[in-house]
Amino acid sequence: MNELSPWVRVVKIHKSVSLAGEWLDYDHVYTYIEQGEAEFFMGGITYQVKEGDVILMPPFLTHLIRATSDAPLIQYIVHFDLFYENERSRWHDQGMTAARRSPAPMEMKFSSLSPVVHVALPEQIELKRRFLILHKEFLDQKPGFTLLTKAICLELLVFFLRGQAGAAVREGRVTKGWVFIEKAITYMHENYANIELSNGTISRHVGISTNHLSFLFKDQLGMTIHKYLTHTRIEQAKIRMMAGDLTLTAIADQVGFSSIYLFSRSFKAHVGVMPSLFMAMNADIRKP
Repeated sequence: MNELSPWVRVVKIHKSVSLAGEWLDYDHVYTYIEQGEAEFFMGGITYQVKEGDVILMPPFLTHLIRATSDAPLIQYIVHFDLFYENERSRWHDQGMTAARRSPAPMEMKFSSLSPVVHVALPEQIELKRRFLILHKEFLDQKPGFTLLTKAICLELLVFFLRGQAGAAVREGRVTKGWVFIEKAITYMHENYANIELSNGTISRHVGISTNHLSFLFKDQLGMTIHKYLTHTRIEQAKIRMMAGDLTLTAIADQVGFSSIYLFSRSFKAHVGVMPSLFMAMNADIRKP
């Protein structure tokens, strides 16, 4: 721990009722479950997580998060690098680009640890308090905030590392058919803009029948292939909407919807509000 110098990139509170989280991140993702229960699919292993659990995902770990309780899943999330680098400090978005597909060896320091631990109740209170301070400092960005966010990020890591030493480590189970699921989801993330993308084209790319791939998605992830594809398109649309420099029609076209009507209907079904209202609600959100 003595040599660590975290660079905090994103601090956010995320609330969802179904799917949540990126498929692949180039930085570390620290997640505290504030409310609800979920399945975390990480690198072929499925973990059942609940309130009080901490998940630390190292860079380039494929992952999917699915809420499994009636209560909304609330996650406290920090994206960060373990070590400061001038070039990486300019990366404020969470997307993958060609320049970001090779993890620095020093960033893989925690990759051999169990990714899930449970935090004891007294420490949960302190962890949440520290996170909320971190969240406020990140949003305010007053002079000296980078030093303070670094210090609090180290404190959050201490809670996770303490859990590694005891019975709080959470065991996972192997995800059946993960090699096919992973290949299918990766293909969807790379080709969501293609209006012609279908269950058939996806299963042909994976190399198994459409029926078998559909079974794996339903059996292991609890959803259809089409639902995951729609989720990916909606999440990509939300990123573009928060950037605020494209029309809704242009966004719908970019993320693979054949019409603005179909986009609006799908967006309302998945997010709960019309895309125009979502854009208005997030008008002040911009990249740092």
